[in-house]
Amino acid sequence: MRGDDRGSATAEFAVVVPAIVLVIALTAGCLAAAGRQVRLEQGVAQAARLAARGEPADRVAGIVAAVAGGAVDGVSDDGDLVCVSASAPTRLPLPVPPLRARSCALSGGR
Repeated sequence: MRGDDRGSATAEFAVVVPAIVLVIALTAGCLAAAGRQVRLEQGVAQAARLAARGEPADRVAGIVAAVAGGAVDGVSDDGDLVCVSASAPTRLPLPVPPLRARSCALSGGR
C-alpha cells in the first residue's frame, strides 16, 4: 500500500455502513407492514362474519382492533352481503397511507 491510501478502507466502511443499516431497517419495516396487512384482512373477514350474524357494532370493531390494531371505517349492506371496511396505520416512520381492507359475508337473514 502506498502512504496516501492509509485509512481509505475505514472511510469507505464509514460511508457504506449507514446505507446498509437503512436498507435493513426499511426492509424490516416493510415486512412488518405486510404482516399487519394480512392480520387486518383476517380481522376484517372475522368482523364481516360477526356483522352478518347480527353482532353489535362494538364487538365488530373490537375484533378488528384486537387482531390488527385497526379501526372499522364502515359496515354496509350490499344485497345479501354485509361488508366491513377497516384501516390500520402502517407504523412506519415514512409518509405512507394507512393499510386498508374490506371483506363481505353472507347475511344471516337480517
